[in-house]
Amino acid sequence: MDALDALLNRVSAPRLEEPGPTPEQLDRISRAALRAADHGQLRPWRFLLVHGDARKRLGDLFVNAALAANPDLTREERGRIRVKPLRAPMIIVVIAHHVAHPKIPRFEQDLSAGATAQNMLNAAHALGLGAMWRTGAVVRDPHFKSDLGIAGNEKIIGMIYLGTVSGKPKTPPKEDPADFFAEWQP
Repeated sequence: MDALDALLNRVSAPRLEEPGPTPEQLDRISRAALRAADHGQLRPWRFLLVHGDARKRLGDLFVNAALAANPDLTREERGRIRVKPLRAPMIIVVIAHHVAHPKIPRFEQDLSAGATAQNMLNAAHALGLGAMWRTGAVVRDPHFKSDLGIAGNEKIIGMIYLGTVSGKPKTPPKEDPADFFAEWQP
């Protein structure tokens, strides 16, 4: 797939199924992530790969975080939360790993980690895979972060769900750049 076509036609894929990325596809997706914009070449990121039965354990952590926020969750609500990580064969947790630097603040490092996530979405699409960037309150929950091994100088940017698109892929919306871009008139 042509790079520009991939960028112009990428859409999020909320419904994913097996198969997930092959080792070769995962290698290419990972390499694309590492090409993200990175002021100062700090490499302010790291990633956790979650697949197989580890997704069930991640679902347990989702439930624990939800119960910490609302101890009155019903059994059904806990069940719906627990299966969320099973919506894709693989999840990549994108983590901003903040590096102390006098000229590069944390928010720039967060943006750089976010750029790795976008590169992964684009690479997955170019490889014929589906992907969805998800977050939610769970990524800010201190117990969830601790259980994942997220350090004090780190922040979860999102979770990239990867797999094969289930059903018909969405059509990208036809947007007019003029609605978003304007000439600056000093």
